[in-house]
Amino acid sequence: MSAPGTDAGLAVTGIGLVTPAGSGTAATWEGVCAGRGTAAPDPELAGLPVSFSCRVPGFDPRTQVPGTRPWQHDRCTQFALAAAHEAVTDAGLDPAAWNAPRVAVVLGSAAGGVGTYEDQHRKLTDTGPRAVSPLTLPAFLPNMAAGRLAIALGARGPVLHTATACASGASAVALAALLLSAGACDIAVAGGADAMVTPLCATAFARMGALSRRHDAPARASRPFDAERDGFVLAEGAGVLVLERTADAEARNAPVQARLVGYGIAADAHHPVAPDPEGRGLRLAVQEALRSAGATAREIDHINAHGTSTPLNDRAEAAILARLFDAASPSVTSTKGVLGHTMGAAGAIEAALTALTVKHQLVPPTANFHHPDPDSPALDLVTAHPRPQAIHLALSNSLGFGGHSTTLAFRPGT
Repeated sequence: MSAPGTDAGLAVTGIGLVTPAGSGTAATWEGVCAGRGTAAPDPELAGLPVSFSCRVPGFDPRTQVPGTRPWQHDRCTQFALAAAHEAVTDAGLDPAAWNAPRVAVVLGSAAGGVGTYEDQHRKLTDTGPRAVSPLTLPAFLPNMAAGRLAIALGARGPVLHTATACASGASAVALAALLLSAGACDIAVAGGADAMVTPLCATAFARMGALSRRHDAPARASRPFDAERDGFVLAEGAGVLVLERTADAEARNAPVQARLVGYGIAADAHHPVAPDPEGRGLRLAVQEALRSAGATAREIDHINAHGTSTPLNDRAEAAILARLFDAASPSVTSTKGVLGHTMGAAGAIEAALTALTVKHQLVPPTANFHHPDPDSPALDLVTAHPRPQAIHLALSNSLGFGGHSTTLAFRPGT
């Protein structure tokens, strides 16, 4: 599936981020450019097989989720509301004045309000039915972040939820682009959110062998593409973009941070959790993104890789990128070295960071990379320090359990 390509693409007029590097786009950009890991011991995970994570520091929904009743929402929804508020403000839009039936909301998450589910199930087991909150279902149903955001913004156009595991946020951005290209809306508020740093999720991922167990050095645990990587670090957060047709954005003199010029969505159709060794899904997603962008592989200057820090995923992704781009050698980074893996939010957060990369012409480094993997093809991996680079076209790759692959293509705003 791909969108019809145009030279102008779609304008990214607003960005909002809530991540382990901090609340707000500026704090997150500064954090990923500094290249310091954010993982730390997590008291809520004490006694479990893995007891560290990447949490959003100092998040206070009472002040960061304006105009709502944050106690009614799961932490996932609180992150989505805070990120969306920043994105809409950044875009210079006023929800009280926009044409509400022409505004879409598309949000992705892997697990929605799983924290609420775990908490309420524990109360039912420990105390009985009267302890269960009547707000349980409105808090944990996966679509409620999108629904609550539509209520908060007064958006009455298409309101949709995507669930493609760790590609969910990127899938939401791609679906929003499709809605705009089809004329189904004029403004799309799109992104992803997840709050899966919970005892059950952490234990389940640990039992799969997916998490790093580097308890002696949590901040250095997430090591994308490094030979000594041993798994990802569970994280939380949200990323939201405001998308508009470029002509509409220019008509209202809106700031254009970057342009979304293409996307591709495909599947491995191979295995529930393991990547296809041949990378058929990701290869097809990249090819579709390039086709819809009207570009060739040689035109790609930079890639924000999925780069989870798991042995199998990174090796497979490196091999696919090496085959796809051959001598073109775009620069590559993975911001999960700093932020950990925010699950269904990751694709949206990394889309936002890719947009900022082309805006600032500056590539953030891959944190904690010290030892090239002798069993992986060499990539032009940006490490240690941010790299100033002329970037005319950049890709953001996202992969998810189930074999989901989504690639987004960005060009500078001007």
